[in-house]
Parts: sequence; C-alpha cells; structure tokens
Amino acid sequence: MSFWKKAVSGVSAASICGMGYIAYDVKRHKVYSDQTFAEAAKHYFTVRSLYVMGKIMARKLEAATKDIKTAQKEFLLQQLKENKDTQFFKDMQLNQVQSIEDFRQLFPLTDYTYYSRYISRMMSGEKNVLSSQPPIIFAVTSGTSGDSKVIPMLMKQTKLFFLEGISVLYKYMVDTYPQIKLLSKDLKLFFSPNWRYTVDEVPVGPNSASPDRSHNLLHIYTTPMPAYDVKSEPEALYLYLLFALLDPHVGMIEANFASIVYNAFCTLDAQLVQLTTDIKQGVINRDLKIDPAVREQLQDLLKPNPVRAKELLEAAEKGKVGLARRIWPELQVVLAADTGTFDLYAEKLRNEFCKDVPLYSPIYAASEGLLGINIWPNQLPSRYLLHPRAQFFEFIPEDIMDEENPDAFLMHEVKDGMKYELVITNPSCLYRYRFGDVVKVVGFHNQCPIIEFKYRKGQFLNIRGEKVSEQLFYDVLKSSVSKMWSNCTLADYCCIESVVLDGIDIHQDFKSKQPCYHVFVELGNEDGSGDQMLTSNYQNTLLDDALKTHSYPYCSFRQKGSIGLIQVHLVPKGSFQSLRLYMLEKPTATSNQYKIPRVLRNPGAVKFMLDKAVRLNK
Repeated sequence: MSFWKKAVSGVSAASICGMGYIAYDVKRHKVYSDQTFAEAAKHYFTVRSLYVMGKIMARKLEAATKDIKTAQKEFLLQQLKENKDTQFFKDMQLNQVQSIEDFRQLFPLTDYTYYSRYISRMMSGEKNVLSSQPPIIFAVTSGTSGDSKVIPMLMKQTKLFFLEGISVLYKYMVDTYPQIKLLSKDLKLFFSPNWRYTVDEVPVGPNSASPDRSHNLLHIYTTPMPAYDVKSEPEALYLYLLFALLDPHVGMIEANFASIVYNAFCTLDAQLVQLTTDIKQGVINRDLKIDPAVREQLQDLLKPNPVRAKELLEAAEKGKVGLARRIWPELQVVLAADTGTFDLYAEKLRNEFCKDVPLYSPIYAASEGLLGINIWPNQLPSRYLLHPRAQFFEFIPEDIMDEENPDAFLMHEVKDGMKYELVITNPSCLYRYRFGDVVKVVGFHNQCPIIEFKYRKGQFLNIRGEKVSEQLFYDVLKSSVSKMWSNCTLADYCCIESVVLDGIDIHQDFKSKQPCYHVFVELGNEDGSGDQMLTSNYQNTLLDDALKTHSYPYCSFRQKGSIGLIQVHLVPKGSFQSLRLYMLEKPTATSNQYKIPRVLRNPGAVKFMLDKAVRLNK
C-alpha cells in the first residue's frame, strides 16, 4: 500500500487539505493508489489553482463583453504605446496614431509580406525591430493553406493565452462536467517537435502545445516523462497508449484536433493485441525503435498486469462503438477542435469510439495567438466568443474580401448571420493583419460577437474564379457519399485542381479536356467493403450535380463548358494515414499541427495521392 493510500484511508482529503478532495471519493470509498501523497497534492493544487484563476479571469472577460468598444480601444492603444520605439513603428509612422480612427486611416490592411523582412532581422538577433519585447519563440505556421510563415511570439502572449484562455475554458468545462475527477489523469496527445534555433538560441517551431513547452503540467498526464523524449510519432503514440491503457481512471483525453484523437483510436484498434500483450507481460514491445536508455527507464515503470490486459480485451470484443468508455469507465470528456472539416473526425468519434462521451472544442486560436473561447461546452456546432482583450479585431465582409482595399468593420459593427474575413492586431505586433480565417457571426454575448469558424481562404477550389470554399465542398461531399455508394460513409478526402497536374507524369485516368476538380475519397464501413467499390460517371455526375445546386458560380462555369465534370477517385483504406506520415517527413512538419490539406497543392503530396488512386484503378 502506497503512503498516499495509507494517509487517506477512511478519511476525506478535505480533512487533510481543507478544500475539496484530492484522490478520495467519499461516496464510493475509492482512492487512486498509484499516486504518492506528494504527487496527489501537486496534482490537486494544479487543477484547483487553474479553476480558481479561471473564475477570476471569466469575470474579467464577462465585464469586457459588456463594453467591447472600451476593451478594444484599451488593447490597441496599449499595444501602440508599448512598441512606440521599435523600428517598424518608426518606419510606418505609427507615432501619428492617437485613436482607433487614426490607426485605421493611416495604416493599411496587411499580409505577411509587410513583416517578413522585419522577422528575418529578429531571427538574426536584432532587437527592438517589430516589438519592444524579445520573442520567446518563432512560431512556424502549419502551412495547410499555403507556405509556412514564421510568427514571433512574446512572453506576454504566453501568459495571456494561459490566463485568458486555458484557465477560462477549464472553469467552464468543470462547471459543465462537474463529475470530472480532479485527480483522474489525462491522456494528452501531443508530441515533441524537432526545434531549430536562431543565432541567439530562440526556438523556431510550432506554437501549439508540446511536452517541452508544458513541463509544469506533465504530472497530470498518463504519459511518463521518458516517453516524451521519443520524437517519432508512431513510437511515441504507441507509448502514450500503452501507459494510458494501464490506468483505468483516465478522466479526459486532450489533443489539438479531433483528427489526432481519431488517429490515436485507430492505432489503438489496430495494435490492441500487441498493447495488451505488453501489459500482460509487463514489457515494452521489442519492435519499437526507441533509444535503449529510454526503453530501460520505461521498462522500470512496468510490471505484469494480466488482470488489466483481460479487461481491455473484453472491452474490445464489443467493437469500436463506445470503446473509450468501456476502457476508461470514468472518462468524462474529450477536448479537441471539431470545427471546419475536423467535423469529419469529430462525428466519427461521437458515433464510434467515443460514443456517449462529450467532445468539447474549447478554444479558437492560431499561431498568431488567442482568438476566442467556447464557453458553451455542450452546444453544437461549436462556437466561440471572440476575446476582446486578446486581439484588436476587424471584419471584412465575405462578399468584398477579394477587393484590393475592402472596408473593414469593428467588433461592435458586425451583423448576426454575416460571414467575415478576420483581421487582427495581435500582441506580437502584427497590425491589421489578414491571417486567412473566415468566420460567421452567429449571435452575441452581451455586446461581443459569437462566431463559428467556416474555412481558410487558401483552401478554395478556384479554377475559373468560382471560389468553392472548403466548407461548402465538404458539406456537399458528405451529404452525397451515401448516394454515390450505398452503405458507405466518408472516411477522408482531398481535392486537386487539374491545373496542378501540369508537368506531372500522370495516369490516363487523370487526363481531361477541360480544367476540373479531382476528388480523392477514402470510404469507411465496418465490413471493409469500401476498398472493393469502384467509381464511374454515375458517381462523378451525382457529386457534380450536387455541387452545381449549391454553388451558382460553379454551375455557371459548368454550363459554359469552361469547367469539366468532377472526377472522383477512390483510394484504399489507410491512404490518408499514409499521406499524414509522408507529410510529416518534411523537416518543418509537426504532428501537433498537421491538418489534412483539403485542397492539395504540394507537388510531392499530389503525386503521392495519384499513385494511391492509380494502383486502385488498374
């Protein structure tokens, strides 16, 4: 019996700590015996402090939403004041700005080209260039909708993200799911990136959470510290799953995106026999390619557990549906982004592996910083309260966002039901910056807009100027798949504009007289029969007609004959997982940020998918 179990046997932790419980459930008389007293106390005070801080910051957020004009003005003017002596400030003559009106009249809407040379100077070690504070990281964007960009991030942004974002969402999550055990550990699915460094040792890499940037919270996760030294995703994920399966009390699963959680469950399903064998025997799979020193440290943490192995096999016998709750009976919530086409994976999780477990998409953020908080965990589709103290926001109406100098509206000027391109002025000194997200205003909380994320501008299908958005195409394809192939569901997909195929040695199946869309579809069904399905003009025409119904510009170009019939190509099961691994081979790629590019333009990735489809159709 551990020291902690002895210490609390027969008494509540409230009598020890004076507040709440730590690892003892009075009603069930249950303790988590794998924690020492010190570990339990540290865990308890971490989450308790986070909740208390969240209550404080939620009150401040609520106050700001009641007077967003003041909140936005204070944010912008403080931003300008702090950086008045920087080179960029002087070059752009921002010293003339005394008000929001001055700022918008004197300073144009910008894109990354305005900042790239200043950021290069910062990465070369020059100080006081774009911001008065030195960056703590140069964040590399995912590059899903174009080339990767490098965004400086300041210490104050990290603090703002944690205080105004993480603590607030944690407060709302606990309020909504009060049954969450404060000492149940979390399965956190994030990976250690391969960092690069500037001349003065500032890290360059993803801005998303990673083990080496979350060291103060690692003790609340199921993964032991040595496993975070494994950089290869397949090996790291195997270890994450192994140690999570050992813990029957897991209360939460976390990842940046629903696709990461879904991929983890697919891996668990495929490797469950080996995982349970390891648990039964108390050994680390000998085929894992990991450092011997790391293997030895992890091996010391294992001992044979045939009882748990049997429980897991029995849980798996009943199939995928509800598997998560059978493995972890106390699992209360899955945290992951489910917006845009992440809905594809979120829906699968809700209907299959994580059935009856809430999936909460808690935060709206980007490499440029915190944007919004989802304070309604149980509402679908997920929506976010834009945070008036995290960015200075402007909004370009969707119908004019392609104009050279479109009008932009302020937070208090937007209209319910309208779609806008977001423009931000952020804490690391990107001013009136068009970073590419298009959102829809779906209501207001007090005066503050509530939005749904719709799509990234760079993920248009756009051969002739028709601009079919990622969200529109996904909705049409999703609703059409069951008509195109009976008893099948959409597992994954991506699109290619035929003009991208110029200069690539392609199979006859991909040649067309007019420019057109090529759609690569992976089907999902329980019996695996999707791999035996075929495509024909029937599927092509059905999807084409559906898209014409929902997109007048596309329909017009089709009727004129300037865009050809959609070409649908099936790819075998697992193709998109293979694409993921292929894309992660790039030096700048990271598992934590990877998103399936719905409009594929990378030549290597295009050839990769062509080969998958050609092999199937031969």
